[in-house]
Amino acid sequence: MKNIDTLLTLLIPVLVVVHLVVAPYTKVEESFNIQAAHDVLVYGTPVGRGAGLRLEQRYDHFAFPGAVPRTFVGAVLLAGIGQPVIQLANSVGALMGGPAAQTAVRGVLGLANAAAMVALSRSLGAACGRSAARWYVLLQASQFHVLFYASRTLPNTFAFFLTTYAFSFLLSPQGARATRRADIRAGGRIRVALCLLSYAGVVFRAEVAILLAAVAAYLVVAPLATAERIVRTVAVAVAVALALSVPIDSYFWQTFPPVPYWPELHGFLFNVVHGQASAWGTSPWHYYFTSALPRLLLNPLVYVVLIPVALRRPATAGPASLLVWPSLLFVAVYSLQPHKEARFVLYVVPPLTAAAALGADQLTKSVSVLRHQEQERDASTAAQNASDRKPAAGGPAVLSKLTWYALVLSVPVAFAASTAMLLVSALNYPGGEALAALRDLATADAAAAAAAAAAAAPASPADTPFVVSAHADVLACMTGVTLFGSAMGATLLSHRFAEEQRHAALARAALAANLDPFDPNADRLLPAAGKKPTAVAGPGQPPQLLVDKTEDPAVLRDPAFWTQFDYVLVEDPKAVVTTAAGSASGQPQSQWDTVAVVEGYAGIEVQRPGHMSSRADEDEGARPTVVGHGATVARLRQAVRSLTGGWWAGPRMAPRIYILRRVKGDGAAVAGSGKAKAAA
Repeated sequence: MKNIDTLLTLLIPVLVVVHLVVAPYTKVEESFNIQAAHDVLVYGTPVGRGAGLRLEQRYDHFAFPGAVPRTFVGAVLLAGIGQPVIQLANSVGALMGGPAAQTAVRGVLGLANAAAMVALSRSLGAACGRSAARWYVLLQASQFHVLFYASRTLPNTFAFFLTTYAFSFLLSPQGARATRRADIRAGGRIRVALCLLSYAGVVFRAEVAILLAAVAAYLVVAPLATAERIVRTVAVAVAVALALSVPIDSYFWQTFPPVPYWPELHGFLFNVVHGQASAWGTSPWHYYFTSALPRLLLNPLVYVVLIPVALRRPATAGPASLLVWPSLLFVAVYSLQPHKEARFVLYVVPPLTAAAALGADQLTKSVSVLRHQEQERDASTAAQNASDRKPAAGGPAVLSKLTWYALVLSVPVAFAASTAMLLVSALNYPGGEALAALRDLATADAAAAAAAAAAAAPASPADTPFVVSAHADVLACMTGVTLFGSAMGATLLSHRFAEEQRHAALARAALAANLDPFDPNADRLLPAAGKKPTAVAGPGQPPQLLVDKTEDPAVLRDPAFWTQFDYVLVEDPKAVVTTAAGSASGQPQSQWDTVAVVEGYAGIEVQRPGHMSSRADEDEGARPTVVGHGATVARLRQAVRSLTGGWWAGPRMAPRIYILRRVKGDGAAVAGSGKAKAAA
C-alpha cells in the first residue's frame, strides 16, 4: 500500500507537467506575469542612479501595462527560482533557449500548485484516513481545469497556491486529544490558514478577501476560533503582506512622485468600484453554480452524490462542512459581481473535491461492510441466517453498491474526458504555433542568405542578419506570442541587447551611405530602386527576432509602416497594406509571400465517406502550407478515414494566423531590413 500511496502522490505533479508540455503556449490573460518573469530573468533588477530609466527602457509592462496593474511578486518569485534551474541546465549542456525557459518558469509554478494539492491530500489523510486521501488524488487528478491552469501565470493561479495550502492547514489531524497543547496546535494551524488567505487577497487577487471572510464566519459559528483572534491575526497578516509587496511593486512600477504602490487595490477599484469589469461581458447570477462549478469539478457524482454523502454522515460531517460551506458562501457572494469567469472560483475546487473524497470514502466503507456481512451470511447454513438474506439484498444496500460501482466507473471516464479536453485545448494557441514556425523559417532563411553570400564572395565572412523583425497582430499576441518565444538562440539572450546591436549596425550602415544615423525620420534603411538593401549583420551570430505589437489602426493603415518588417503574423493577409490610394511614385511599398498558415480549433465535425474538406476545392499550388497542430490533425484525419472507410469525428480546424514573408523585386526574402517598434 505504501507503493500505491507513493504513486498517487506523484500522480498530480506528473499530470501538471503533462498538461504543460502538451499546451506550452500562453494566452493574453497570462501575458503580464510571463513577460515580467522574462524581463526579470533577462534584465535583472537595476539599482542605483538611472535605475528607473533602465527599467522603463527594457521592461515590457511600461509599453504594455494592461487594463489594470498587477503585482510583480509572483514574477519575481518565478524568475528567482527559475534562474538557477536554467543555469543548471545550461551548465550540463542542456541549453535552454527562450521557449524552454518559458516552460521551465511555468513548470515552477505548476509544481508549486501540485505541491499544494499534495499537501491538502496529506492533511485530509491525517484528518480522515488514507482512503480519503487516495480518493482525493483520484478525483482531483481526473479534473481537467485545475491541472491545466496550475502552470498558467494568472494572478488567480498564484492565489490558488496559497488558498489550497490554507485549506490544508484548516484540517486538524485525526485523533487529536482535547488537551491544551492540541488546542494551541489547532489554533496555530488556523492562524497560518488565515495568514495565507490574507496574503493571497492583498497581493494577488482581491476576491480572496471574500473567501477569507467566509472561512472566518464559519470558524466563529462552528466555533473553532473567536472573532477577536481572527481579526487580530488578519490585521497582522495584511500589514506584513503590504510591507513585503508594496516596496517590490513600487520599485517595478516606478511611480512618480515616489509613493507606495498597491496594484491589487487599483485593480479592485477599477473592476468592482468603478464597474469596469462588466465591459468584458456579464453572466447571470447563477452562472457559477449552473455552469462554472460543474465544468470545473467535471465528474457529476462529485456534487450530486459525494458531497451530500459527506455532509450527512456523522463521521465526516465536521471536516466536510469546513470544506464545503465557506466555499459555497464565497461563490454565492461573488456571484453578485456581473462579470464572471470560471478561473475566478478556481480556489474552491480543491476543498470541494476533498469533501467529495470524504463521501467516496464513506461509500467505500459502506460497501465493504455490506460485503463482509454477505460473506458471513454465506458462511452460515442456518435457516435463520438464510431468511435474513432477503432484506439485505434490496433497498439501501443495492443502492449503495450501484452508487459505488458508478463511482468507480466514473473515475476512468473522467480521466478520458479530461484527456480529450486537454488535446482540444492545445489547439487554441495559434499565435504560439505561428511564432514557433516563424523561428524555424527565419533560421532557415538566414542560413540560406549566409550560404548565398558565401558563394558570391567566398573570401569575405558570411554576412548573416543578427536581428530580423516581425509584426504580430492582436490575435497572434493574444494566443501565444511572448518574449520567451521570440528568443531564437541556444540560450535565453537579452532581446534588448539584440535590438541595441541592430541599432548600432543601422547607424554604421547609415554613415556608410552618407545618411544621418540620428535622423528620426530615417530609421528605415530602404534600398534605392534596383539596388540590394543594406545588410545589417552580425557575422557568425544566430538571428534574433524582434516582434512588434502595434495596434493603432491609423498606423496599421500606413503602407510605410509595413516596410520595416521581414515577416508578419496576421489573422487576415489583406490587413497588410502594401500601397496607398493615390500614392506618389517612390512611396515605400512591400510585396509579401504567404508562406504558411496556422489553423486553430473551430468545433467538432463529423465527416462521412465521400465528404470533402471545405478547402479541398482550393488550388493546391495557391494554398499555403499548414503548419503546427493543424498539420497533425490533418494527418490524423487522413489516417483515421483510411481505416474507417471515410468516416471521421474529431476537431474541425480553420485558418487562424497567416505567416507572411517580405520579398524583394527578385523574389528573395529580405532579412534584417528595419527596426521593430517593440518586442512582444
